[in-house]
Amino acid sequence: MTENTPLIIPELVALDADAGPGKEDVIEFLAATVAGAGRASSPDGLAADAKKRESTAPTGIPGGIAIPHCRSSHVLAPSLGFARLAQPVDFGAADGRDADLIFMIAAPDGADDFHLQLLAKLARGLMQTDFTDALRQAADAEEIARIVTGQVQPELLDDGGDTEESQAGAAESAEDSKTAASSAPAAGETVIVGVSSCPTGIAHTFMAAEALEQAGKDRGITVAIEGQGSGKIDALDPDLIERATAVIFAHDLPVKGRERFAGKPVIDVGVKAAVNDAGSLVDKALAAADDPSAARVPAGSESSEESEEGSEHWARRLQRSVMTGVSYMIPFVAAGGLLIALGFLLAGYDVANLYEKMSISDYSLWNLPGSEFVHEIKNSAGDVVATETISVSQSGLLLYIGWSLFLLGKAAMTFLVPALAGYISFGLAGRPGIAPGFVMGVVAVEVGAGFIGGLVGGILAGYFAAWLAGLNVPSWLRGLMPVVIIPLGTTLVVGALMYMVLGLPLASLMTALQNGLTSMSEGGSAVLLGIILGLMMCFDLGGPVNKAAYLFGTAGLSAASATNTAPYEIMATVMATGMVPPLAMSAATFLRSRLFTKAEIENGRSAWLLGLSFISEGAIPFAAADPLRVIPATMAGGAVTGAMTMAMHVGSRAPHGGVFVAFAITNFGGFLLAILVGTAVSTALVILLKGLGRNKDGKDAAEAQPAAAAA
Repeated sequence: MTENTPLIIPELVALDADAGPGKEDVIEFLAATVAGAGRASSPDGLAADAKKRESTAPTGIPGGIAIPHCRSSHVLAPSLGFARLAQPVDFGAADGRDADLIFMIAAPDGADDFHLQLLAKLARGLMQTDFTDALRQAADAEEIARIVTGQVQPELLDDGGDTEESQAGAAESAEDSKTAASSAPAAGETVIVGVSSCPTGIAHTFMAAEALEQAGKDRGITVAIEGQGSGKIDALDPDLIERATAVIFAHDLPVKGRERFAGKPVIDVGVKAAVNDAGSLVDKALAAADDPSAARVPAGSESSEESEEGSEHWARRLQRSVMTGVSYMIPFVAAGGLLIALGFLLAGYDVANLYEKMSISDYSLWNLPGSEFVHEIKNSAGDVVATETISVSQSGLLLYIGWSLFLLGKAAMTFLVPALAGYISFGLAGRPGIAPGFVMGVVAVEVGAGFIGGLVGGILAGYFAAWLAGLNVPSWLRGLMPVVIIPLGTTLVVGALMYMVLGLPLASLMTALQNGLTSMSEGGSAVLLGIILGLMMCFDLGGPVNKAAYLFGTAGLSAASATNTAPYEIMATVMATGMVPPLAMSAATFLRSRLFTKAEIENGRSAWLLGLSFISEGAIPFAAADPLRVIPATMAGGAVTGAMTMAMHVGSRAPHGGVFVAFAITNFGGFLLAILVGTAVSTALVILLKGLGRNKDGKDAAEAQPAAAAA
């Protein structure tokens, strides 16, 4: 598609349409319209992607408008599908009004900047009453196409054509909105600047910007908003930022370049707040500009792109930061654990006896090791007092390569706790918190506090660094805060606290936990532990509870040994139970396809592979669409699998990989049996529960009452 190809044509327009009673019906109708115009390869695929985006947040906006939108691999060219509904439908707008004007913004996965800018113009236009009034009054599809083209691509209109007055007004308004942010305000005029962003970066990003800028015009001031959407970002003029008396952040994603606004009064909200009531936000910003005690953008937030402060509740912020730490830690665990497992595969499990006793630097590809090694035991003076002969089952090239992989894996695993602590601190304080957070992780390991010490140390470092960043320091000192003052002060204070006060208690707690874990993994308590882990892994499918169980399993791998195999059994239980939900959903869609939507059946065709790979998130589309039936069913199957895995003493030396790391799993037959039984339980239950929810016409109750489901 070239720059001269219109985003909307009459074939993409449906007037006074009866698309169905619910928003999912409307989305499917518009997806079929886009595909029918040759702009999408699969109407079902496009509808599934749009409904997935809709499930994250409603796309209804005040004024009877809805903008379902998505990026999709099924879209062949950037397009705008439009429906003016005969019967308005609830899209979850803040004013409670059902929507009669529906735009489906369909962008390909690789949409370029030019087309994303056109979609941004449309989003801005939807905030203008002249534009929406013209859409409601248009007589035919051709007129709708002209009006919308006049908003987003006015250069494509025929100069000699009969353009409607409303269309010209819309195009003029679009040009005004395009230049509003860049025009220089008069001397002495009040200036407010800000940033807007939404998850997809297409619609709400620019609607929020337009609403805020229009609210500024209504109050006789300049409001300039930088839309951080998909594609190229038109950055605010630094001189304009310098003149600004206050800042508005209306965002669902981290603000890029937050440091540009350091020290200015800030109003920090989600993007929908700006779309729904921009005027009150501008009023709050004006009030904050005159309030010395108003919240300000921290001086230490230079790269706090992962930090969302302001109005966020402290508990939510803490949870998000811990999840950030876990997310950044997982690659270290996965890489280290799989390398160790490969080392065992090539060199045998007794290669662990060589760790810290023999130096691999004594060997090379031209000087390969044998199967016996002599280890010298020395006293404090360095004298050899005894020797120990170490024998291994492998020798030569396989031993050398396996030994090397084992050492690489061990090296990666040493970063487990430091990475956890470092990125928790990063989540709370931004980049200035990384260095002290990593140091607290190392301290936690040295004092024997393990991952519990890493959690506590990372949280303390993050909060202390964030407090330092929030101090109102002189301008000459601001440049030193993020690179010197914050890391140094945080490391000094929190590090001393960890060593001198918290270290021993946390180490004692960690030791008690490990001892309790070892005892619980034996006998009847092992089955109970397996049930608990299974319920946690299947509760939120990649959410905080799932990640907590996974962290519990992976953190123990570093403490496992030939005499302590309990961590391996716990890891196997965590992995097996996490595989059950996607496998069960795939089986259920195959056995009883009539109980599922077309999109769910499509997801079921790939969920089995995600399940075999231990990717629990493969079941999320099913749980999001029907949580009251899917989640209890998957939890029941996970509990059964967990109990069986622990009872049969299945162990896994790999932290990830599912059936594809069979070489690292002991009692692999028991591993498969436990997964099959748990999958069967979940499959049967989800089919039963969904069957009970069908009415006598064979339709799901949620589908029969879409408005209630949407609410």
